[in-house]
Amino acid sequence: MAELHDTFIRPERTYLIGIQTDKIPKSEAESLLDELGSLAASLGVEVVGRSLVRIRETNSALFVGSGKADEVVAAAKASEADSILFDHTLSPVQQRNWEKLSELKVYDRSELIIRIFASRAHTREASLQVELAQLEYSLPRLAHSYEALSRQRGGRYGTKGSGEQKLELDRREIERRIHEIKDELKEVRRSREVQRARRERVSLPRAAIVGYTNAGKSSLLNALTRASVHVEDKLFATLDPTTRRIALKKGGALLLTDTVGFVRNLPHGLVEAFKATLEEAAGAELLVHVADASDPEVDRHMETTERVLSEIGAGEAPRVLVLNKIDLVPAEDFLEAWRARHPGAVLTSVKTGEGMDELLSLIEERLTEADPAVELRVPDAEYALVALLHREATVLEERHDGEATIIRCRLPERLGSRFERLRV
Repeated sequence: MAELHDTFIRPERTYLIGIQTDKIPKSEAESLLDELGSLAASLGVEVVGRSLVRIRETNSALFVGSGKADEVVAAAKASEADSILFDHTLSPVQQRNWEKLSELKVYDRSELIIRIFASRAHTREASLQVELAQLEYSLPRLAHSYEALSRQRGGRYGTKGSGEQKLELDRREIERRIHEIKDELKEVRRSREVQRARRERVSLPRAAIVGYTNAGKSSLLNALTRASVHVEDKLFATLDPTTRRIALKKGGALLLTDTVGFVRNLPHGLVEAFKATLEEAAGAELLVHVADASDPEVDRHMETTERVLSEIGAGEAPRVLVLNKIDLVPAEDFLEAWRARHPGAVLTSVKTGEGMDELLSLIEERLTEADPAVELRVPDAEYALVALLHREATVLEERHDGEATIIRCRLPERLGSRFERLRV
């Protein structure tokens, strides 16, 4: 009789370490630690314990004091953890020392986010961006991989050991691949610029949905455009920008783009790597800032989003604030407090449909303010110009007075002089 074996592979079990300092108060450190747990869970990693460590001075070897490090290792092993996950960035030396001390895998928030991005990347651009971030993160940590080999001395006296030779070969190979990826990304971004230029030639106004990760941006895009953008209750479910066309109530249309979600302490390498994705937000005429009204950390999330927008040059762009997921907010007085604090915000629920019509009307109103329409009177003898306007302009309204066609539209700048004589 054949013997049965259990093929179940249990998930990685990790122990979380949060850091409290004079600059990071306890409440914020706890909040960041909660978020770290959510990030780990989104990758399928099981959190088996956590500690919040207060430090006054950083230790160059372990970041925390040796006594506290021994306590953390003992707690992690008592929880039967496979790894220790820090909310603070570890240097290559600190990571190596922690792994020696604990005999467990040790990594930080930056590496965790890179792993999440790697599991979500589907398009060529996203895959290249993630690979670039992985390589740039791993390059200074190569020595750790070959520490044992570097002790081996082969050949004549004074020559390098096999570990050192392997390290140099791998470093050169990684540097070559980094250079290669950057060249490939330039080509991908040139292609994106061509696509953007085509959209601009159509002369449709553009808006971008921005906000903290898992705020409901993709769900909102689907609700407004009846699209089928991937939606999942996970952090960073969307990595690639998706653009859809929306018909406006008063006529015409706009292009609405969903963008990657923001998060506190995003690794600098990923901010750089995803600059092309964020350019969609920087180049938009209107930003739709989506926040999860049901999240207790929503204020901090909004601050993070605003800070990142400023970093990419979109800090002054016109915007609409959307407080989403109001169906998950238990008390009406809480919503009233939101309305008082953010009187111009739209309260929505993608699940129930509440606020969707109001949001679409407000988007249209704000775009009209940013790009005022003109009214043209096109004589019947020049009706071919009407067809041109439908192709090249954003037609908002059209009527006929018996002798000419009256069109209210947003006119591209390049056509302004051609139609100046027809302005009403």
